[in-house]
Amino acid sequence: MYIPTVRYSLSNQQRSYGHGRCVYCIMARGHQKIQSQQKNQQKKEKQAKGKAANQKAAAKVALVHTCPVCRSQMPDPKTFKQHFESKHPKNPLPDELKDVP
Repeated sequence: MYIPTVRYSLSNQQRSYGHGRCVYCIMARGHQKIQSQQKNQQKKEKQAKGKAANQKAAAKVALVHTCPVCRSQMPDPKTFKQHFESKHPKNPLPDELKDVP
C-alpha cells in the first residue's frame, strides 16, 4: 500500500524563523514581529521628531533681520545690506544698516 507524502516548499524566511505551520512557530514569530515593529516605530518617531524640531528652531533663530520693504528674512546684517542695496536701490538705507561695512 502506497501512502503519498506531502512536501512543502519553504522560503528562506520560513526556514530561519520556523516553518510557520504549527501554533508554536506562528505565535513565537508573531510576538517577535509585533515587538520589533513597535520598537522600530518608536525609533523612527524619535528620530523624526528630533530632526524636525532642531532644524525648524535653528532656521528660526538664524533669520533675525527682516527687510522692511519686502519682509524677507536674512541671517546676518551683511547679507541684509547686500539685499537692500540690490533689491531696493531707490529706498533709503535703514538706520540699522548704515554702520554695517
